[in-house]
Amino acid sequence: MGLYKDIGNSFRESFENRCFQLITESYVSAMETKVIKLNWDENDITSELHQHINNNPLRLEWNIHSNVEKHLPKEDKKKEKGFAAKLPRIDLSFAVINSKLEYVYHMEAKNLKEKSSTLKRRYIDTGINNFLSGKYDNGCLLGYVVEGKLHKSVYGINKLLKKDKREPEFLEKEKNHLHKDYYESEHPDNMVIKHFMFDFTSLNSA
Repeated sequence: MGLYKDIGNSFRESFENRCFQLITESYVSAMETKVIKLNWDENDITSELHQHINNNPLRLEWNIHSNVEKHLPKEDKKKEKGFAAKLPRIDLSFAVINSKLEYVYHMEAKNLKEKSSTLKRRYIDTGINNFLSGKYDNGCLLGYVVEGKLHKSVYGINKLLKKDKREPEFLEKEKNHLHKDYYESEHPDNMVIKHFMFDFTSLNSA
């Protein structure tokens, strides 16, 4: 049983790394095509990145399915008229099937601006906290920096966490061979959230 568990964990880790490769390569590709505008909503940016993911031949080679704006069904949610509209949604999801088991990974995206405390607070409240509460599970966060300096947006997020007396949960930069602006944050119950920050500020606003 232990061997099968190890194989499952190894496959899951490999799958997640492939998801990271697909999203980071989609960012590079999108920066080259320069279609994304700085005044776009985060869902617009995610939709464009998803198109690049779909066009990546590695996705088919790895047999990974991806989708945007996916409903996250909850077992304890009473099903009555209109229930689907109230279900939480995740911006981007990936799935792969191996040995009759399906593995799923989620990514939630948020726009960020250096001088917008509102967006940074939203990153915490509807990004980080949604993973901590279980509203979102098995996934990571994507920060779309559309104005100002990337590192100052991260600093601003940490400043708000400090205000909330959550210094141990600061975003800390970590090495990642796929992307240079990669951070991790540690939370209660040994939970670690991964953060991929994408800088779009060199693109046009309109």
